Amino acid sequence: MNGLDSAAAAATVAVPAVAIPTLTVYLLTQLLIIVYSSHRYLVLWRWWRLRDVPRALRPAAPGLWPHVTVQLPVFNEPEVVQRLIDAVARFEYPPDRLEIQVLDDSTDATTVIARAAAAGHRARGIDIAVHHRGTRRGFKAGALAEGLRHARGEFIAVFDADFVPPPDFLERMLPHFTHSDVGMVQARWGHLNRDRSLFTEAQAVMLDAHFVLEHEVRMRFGLFFNFNGTAGIWRRECIEDAGGWSADTLTEDLDLSYRAQLAGWRFVFEPDVVCPGELPGDIEALKSQQRRWTQGAIQTAVKMLPRVWASTASRAAKIEAVFHLTCNLTYPLLLALIALTLPVMLSAPPTRSWLGTLVQFAVIACGVVPVMLFLVVGQWAAGGRGAWQIARGTFAAMVLGMGLSVNNARAAMRGFGRVPGDWERTPKTGDQMSRPALARRPAPARSGWIEVGLACYCASLALIAESIGHVRALPFILLLVIAFWSVGWASRRAAASR
Repeated sequence: MNGLDSAAAAATVAVPAVAIPTLTVYLLTQLLIIVYSSHRYLVLWRWWRLRDVPRALRPAAPGLWPHVTVQLPVFNEPEVVQRLIDAVARFEYPPDRLEIQVLDDSTDATTVIARAAAAGHRARGIDIAVHHRGTRRGFKAGALAEGLRHARGEFIAVFDADFVPPPDFLERMLPHFTHSDVGMVQARWGHLNRDRSLFTEAQAVMLDAHFVLEHEVRMRFGLFFNFNGTAGIWRRECIEDAGGWSADTLTEDLDLSYRAQLAGWRFVFEPDVVCPGELPGDIEALKSQQRRWTQGAIQTAVKMLPRVWASTASRAAKIEAVFHLTCNLTYPLLLALIALTLPVMLSAPPTRSWLGTLVQFAVIACGVVPVMLFLVVGQWAAGGRGAWQIARGTFAAMVLGMGLSVNNARAAMRGFGRVPGDWERTPKTGDQMSRPALARRPAPARSGWIEVGLACYCASLALIAESIGHVRALPFILLLVIAFWSVGWASRRAAASR
């Protein structure tokens, strides 16, 4: 992925025998990163094949709307819980067939706010109750499971605290369940504060590509895909048939999704229903979110991949599941590649041979280009962005993704442990573009120093590369400098505000 011409040199120039093991590990690491990166070509090719194939029409509304329970799991969300409850209370749905559960595990003022909001809507005839647990046992999965025990609905809609579902959400999503084999329907995420900063724009770019490309392709090709934890509706029978919510991973949504699909249930992605949510507005909030998502995905891979490969799913579905659940391993792989770059550069002299040029081209074409194309096409397919915005967003997303490598690599390695770990809440602030910018949250005192150190290390690599003739390595190394410095500086700035 980094395009170092030292790898190309190794193909044409003899290197010291002592350096061969290092060079071998380096090349294998680079190959693995290229394989993960090139997978995006497959996603894009599949998506391109679908461009002229019409999606199945949404089924007609049922003659009698089913009973629905809306679950709102919250934990210490005083800034957003009122907004969430008000949004759900505005649902355009028969009130005698709608139940709202506020599943509150809070230890702060959130409970008081939620109860007051619920009481106001209950006075208007809305069936809403706050269920406050005295423990966080099982975290979000535990709250959802406890709520399900008391739920009366045959369908369960789930919304996280930072989302604002549109009033017609249920009416547009529920018709898909006309098909008896459909177990879950997922809406597309929108973004309340996308244009707040380049930082939030970068997150939106990555999420848009995930939804409009990956989810669409996986659904329409019959591959495994997942409920995203919010803005979706489950058939209650599907949850129970799959074994219910489990807290043995940090991504209970991903875990249940795979168990349900292995049990024979079909999932639907509905891209035309957009449910806006709040993007983390500062680096520390994003880091906490990414740690949970990354560690949980690896935990789910360890738990579910043996079952996937033992199942009767197609070979294509099994291979896609491997990429889906283990893609976060690219973070520790990237750090390993960076650590190996200096000894490889020093042991492999630069070369200008035709073979070296060919290897260099292959690394760029299979490592860098697919990631860029994936982000570009994701923005284009999502719509609403001009050429300049797409170019800016793509660069920002690549920088942010690389800059999070330390944070996410640690989380990925923890995913192989036996202890599930703490379900780390992503802080929310109620940020949306109609309001002034919000203050940044303080960070731990030592936060960001590793990223700053890596930025300095990569800057030194750039100087060494230039001095010994590895000039073709410079663009990628300089991108790493920008990435690590940006994330490290943002973390240090947050730490300074303590």
